[in-house]
Amino acid sequence: MKWKKLPLGPLQTNGYVVYENGTGVMIDPGGDEGRLLNWLKSEDIHIQAVLLTHAHFDHIGAVERIKKEFSAPLYVHKNEQQWLVDPQLNGSGLFQGITPISVGEAEHLITKEGPLEVGPFTFQVYTTPGHSPGSVSYYLPESHVIFSGDVLFHGGVGRTDLPGGSQETLMDTIHNKFLSLPDETIVANGHGPVTTIGEEKEINPFINGFGW
Repeated sequence: MKWKKLPLGPLQTNGYVVYENGTGVMIDPGGDEGRLLNWLKSEDIHIQAVLLTHAHFDHIGAVERIKKEFSAPLYVHKNEQQWLVDPQLNGSGLFQGITPISVGEAEHLITKEGPLEVGPFTFQVYTTPGHSPGSVSYYLPESHVIFSGDVLFHGGVGRTDLPGGSQETLMDTIHNKFLSLPDETIVANGHGPVTTIGEEKEINPFINGFGW
Protein backbone atom coordinates (compact mmCIF):
# COMPACT_ATOMS: atom_id res chain seq x y z
CA MET A 1 0.00 0.00 0.00
CA LYS A 2 1.17 3.51 -0.85
CA TRP A 3 -0.01 7.02 -0.08
CA LYS A 4 0.69 10.33 -1.76
CA LYS A 5 0.43 13.88 -0.43
CA LEU A 6 -0.94 16.42 -2.92
CA PRO A 7 -1.20 20.11 -1.90
CA LEU A 8 -4.44 21.33 -3.49
CA GLY A 9 -6.66 24.38 -3.78
CA PRO A 10 -6.35 28.04 -2.78
CA LEU A 11 -4.73 27.28 0.59
CA GLN A 12 -2.60 24.38 -0.70
CA THR A 13 -4.42 22.00 1.59
CA ASN A 14 -2.85 18.57 1.76
CA GLY A 15 -5.04 15.99 0.06
CA TYR A 16 -3.99 12.37 0.23
CA VAL A 17 -4.46 9.39 -2.04
CA VAL A 18 -4.15 5.97 -0.44
CA TYR A 19 -3.75 3.36 -3.16
CA GLU A 20 -2.79 -0.19 -4.04
CA ASN A 21 -2.95 -2.13 -7.31
CA GLY A 22 -4.83 0.62 -9.10
CA THR A 23 -7.46 1.08 -6.38
CA GLY A 24 -7.47 4.20 -4.25
CA VAL A 25 -9.21 6.33 -1.65
CA MET A 26 -9.14 10.13 -1.80
CA ILE A 27 -8.85 12.03 1.47
CA ASP A 28 -9.69 15.77 1.47
CA PRO A 29 -9.72 16.77 -2.23
CA GLY A 30 -9.32 20.49 -1.58
CA GLY A 31 -9.25 21.79 -5.16
CA ASP A 32 -7.15 21.89 -8.35
CA GLU A 33 -9.42 19.22 -9.77
CA GLY A 34 -7.78 19.17 -13.19
CA ARG A 35 -4.28 18.61 -11.81
CA LEU A 36 -5.61 16.04 -9.35
CA LEU A 37 -7.42 14.06 -12.03
CA ASN A 38 -4.40 14.18 -14.31
CA TRP A 39 -2.23 12.69 -11.58
CA LEU A 40 -4.75 9.96 -10.80
CA LYS A 41 -5.00 9.05 -14.48
CA SER A 42 -1.22 9.08 -14.90
CA GLU A 43 -0.95 6.57 -12.04
CA ASP A 44 -3.98 4.59 -13.30
CA ILE A 45 -5.73 4.88 -9.93
CA HIS A 46 -9.49 4.42 -9.64
CA ILE A 47 -10.96 6.16 -6.60
CA GLN A 48 -13.35 3.98 -4.59
CA ALA A 49 -14.45 6.63 -2.08
CA VAL A 50 -13.82 10.17 -0.87
CA LEU A 51 -13.15 10.57 2.84
CA LEU A 52 -13.29 13.95 4.56
CA THR A 53 -11.47 14.71 7.77
CA HIS A 54 -13.82 17.69 8.05
CA ALA A 55 -15.89 19.92 5.80
CA HIS A 56 -14.07 23.26 5.71
CA PHE A 57 -14.04 24.78 2.23
CA ASP A 58 -10.35 24.23 1.63
CA HIS A 59 -10.82 20.47 2.06
CA ILE A 60 -13.87 20.00 -0.19
CA GLY A 61 -13.21 22.06 -3.33
CA ALA A 62 -12.81 19.09 -5.71
CA VAL A 63 -15.30 16.75 -4.03
CA GLU A 64 -17.99 17.00 -6.70
CA ARG A 65 -15.60 16.42 -9.60
CA ILE A 66 -13.96 13.38 -8.02
CA LYS A 67 -17.32 11.89 -7.05
CA LYS A 68 -18.64 12.32 -10.58
CA GLU A 69 -15.51 11.09 -12.34
CA PHE A 70 -15.31 7.84 -10.37
CA SER A 71 -18.88 7.40 -9.07
CA ALA A 72 -17.26 7.48 -5.64
CA PRO A 73 -19.35 7.84 -2.47
CA LEU A 74 -18.54 10.58 0.02
CA TYR A 75 -17.96 10.03 3.75
CA VAL A 76 -18.20 12.81 6.35
CA HIS A 77 -19.03 12.95 10.05
CA LYS A 78 -22.73 13.49 10.76
CA ASN A 79 -21.99 16.69 12.70
CA GLU A 80 -20.83 18.35 9.50
CA GLN A 81 -23.27 17.04 6.91
CA GLN A 82 -24.86 20.50 6.67
CA TRP A 83 -21.46 22.12 6.24
CA LEU A 84 -21.22 20.63 2.77
CA VAL A 85 -24.10 22.79 1.54
CA ASP A 86 -23.73 25.87 3.77
CA PRO A 87 -20.92 28.32 2.87
CA GLN A 88 -21.25 30.05 6.23
CA LEU A 89 -20.52 26.81 8.06
CA ASN A 90 -17.78 25.52 5.75
CA GLY A 91 -16.10 28.92 5.86
CA SER A 92 -16.19 29.81 2.17
CA GLY A 93 -18.80 32.46 2.88
CA LEU A 94 -16.78 34.07 5.66
CA PHE A 95 -13.69 35.26 3.81
CA GLN A 96 -13.44 37.98 1.19
CA GLY A 97 -12.08 36.73 -2.12
CA ILE A 98 -13.19 33.11 -1.59
CA THR A 99 -15.91 31.80 -3.90
CA PRO A 100 -18.73 30.28 -1.82
CA ILE A 101 -18.62 26.48 -2.03
CA SER A 102 -21.54 24.11 -1.75
CA VAL A 103 -21.35 20.41 -2.60
CA GLY A 104 -23.91 17.63 -2.62
CA GLU A 105 -24.90 15.53 0.35
CA ALA A 106 -22.67 12.72 1.55
CA GLU A 107 -23.67 9.13 0.84
CA HIS A 108 -22.26 7.93 4.16
CA LEU A 109 -22.33 9.67 7.55
CA ILE A 110 -19.75 8.69 10.13
CA THR A 111 -21.37 8.36 13.54
CA LYS A 112 -18.83 6.55 15.69
CA GLU A 113 -15.25 5.42 16.04
CA GLY A 114 -14.11 2.07 14.76
CA PRO A 115 -13.09 0.24 11.59
CA LEU A 116 -14.13 1.60 8.19
CA GLU A 117 -13.68 -0.75 5.24
CA VAL A 118 -13.37 0.91 1.83
CA GLY A 119 -12.33 -1.42 -0.97
CA PRO A 120 -9.16 -3.23 0.12
CA PHE A 121 -8.42 -0.71 2.88
CA THR A 122 -9.49 -0.79 6.52
CA PHE A 123 -9.12 2.52 8.33
CA GLN A 124 -9.54 3.00 12.05
CA VAL A 125 -11.73 6.07 12.46
CA TYR A 126 -11.13 8.39 15.41
CA THR A 127 -13.42 11.27 16.26
CA THR A 128 -11.05 14.20 16.73
CA PRO A 129 -13.06 17.38 17.35
CA GLY A 130 -11.77 20.79 18.34
CA HIS A 131 -10.76 22.40 15.08
CA SER A 132 -14.30 21.62 13.99
CA PRO A 133 -17.09 19.65 15.70
CA GLY A 134 -17.15 16.81 13.19
CA SER A 135 -13.44 16.35 12.64
CA VAL A 136 -12.33 12.74 12.21
CA SER A 137 -8.96 11.12 11.58
CA TYR A 138 -8.22 7.96 9.61
CA TYR A 139 -5.54 5.68 11.06
CA LEU A 140 -3.75 2.86 9.22
CA PRO A 141 -1.82 1.03 11.96
CA GLU A 142 0.02 -1.30 9.59
CA SER A 143 1.38 1.71 7.68
CA HIS A 144 2.07 3.76 10.83
CA VAL A 145 0.16 6.79 9.50
CA ILE A 146 -2.84 8.83 10.60
CA PHE A 147 -4.59 11.21 8.19
CA SER A 148 -5.52 13.90 10.64
CA GLY A 149 -6.86 16.97 8.86
CA ASP A 150 -6.24 20.17 10.80
CA VAL A 151 -5.77 18.77 14.30
CA LEU A 152 -1.99 18.61 14.75
CA PHE A 153 0.67 20.28 12.64
CA HIS A 154 4.46 20.31 12.66
CA GLY A 155 5.12 22.53 15.65
CA GLY A 156 1.53 23.69 15.94
CA VAL A 157 -2.15 22.82 16.24
CA GLY A 158 -5.30 23.65 14.33
CA ARG A 159 -7.08 26.96 14.66
CA THR A 160 -10.23 27.07 16.78
CA ASP A 161 -11.74 30.45 15.92
CA LEU A 162 -14.07 29.19 13.17
CA PRO A 163 -17.67 27.96 13.75
CA GLY A 164 -17.77 25.08 16.21
CA GLY A 165 -14.11 25.32 17.18
CA SER A 166 -12.89 24.81 20.74
CA GLN A 167 -9.31 25.09 21.99
CA GLU A 168 -10.07 23.01 25.07
CA THR A 169 -11.66 20.26 22.99
CA LEU A 170 -8.79 20.31 20.51
CA MET A 171 -6.18 19.88 23.21
CA ASP A 172 -8.20 17.06 24.78
CA THR A 173 -8.27 15.37 21.37
CA ILE A 174 -4.52 15.69 20.93
CA HIS A 175 -3.75 14.58 24.47
CA ASN A 176 -6.18 11.64 24.63
CA LYS A 177 -6.17 10.39 21.04
CA PHE A 178 -2.98 11.40 19.26
CA LEU A 179 -0.43 11.09 22.05
CA SER A 180 -1.59 7.54 22.75
CA LEU A 181 -0.37 6.47 19.29
CA PRO A 182 3.14 5.02 18.84
CA ASP A 183 5.87 7.66 18.54
CA GLU A 184 6.75 6.50 15.02
CA THR A 185 3.23 7.24 13.75
CA ILE A 186 3.32 9.65 10.81
CA VAL A 187 0.86 12.53 11.16
CA ALA A 188 -0.30 13.23 7.60
CA ASN A 189 -1.96 16.55 8.32
CA GLY A 190 -3.88 19.16 6.35
CA HIS A 191 -1.22 21.86 5.89
CA GLY A 192 2.55 21.95 5.67
CA PRO A 193 5.00 19.11 6.24
CA VAL A 194 4.04 15.76 7.72
CA THR A 195 5.44 14.98 11.13
CA THR A 196 5.45 12.19 13.70
CA ILE A 197 3.93 11.80 17.15
CA GLY A 198 7.38 11.42 18.66
CA GLU A 199 8.70 14.58 17.04
CA GLU A 200 5.72 16.63 18.20
CA LYS A 201 6.20 15.45 21.77
CA GLU A 202 9.69 16.88 21.54
CA ILE A 203 9.21 20.17 19.68
CA ASN A 204 5.56 21.23 19.79
CA PRO A 205 5.02 23.94 22.42
CA PHE A 206 1.30 23.18 22.67
CA ILE A 207 2.07 19.60 23.63
CA ASN A 208 5.05 20.42 25.81
CA GLY A 209 2.75 22.67 27.78
CA PHE A 210 0.81 19.56 28.76
CA GLY A 211 3.86 18.01 30.35
CA TRP A 212 5.25 15.89 27.51
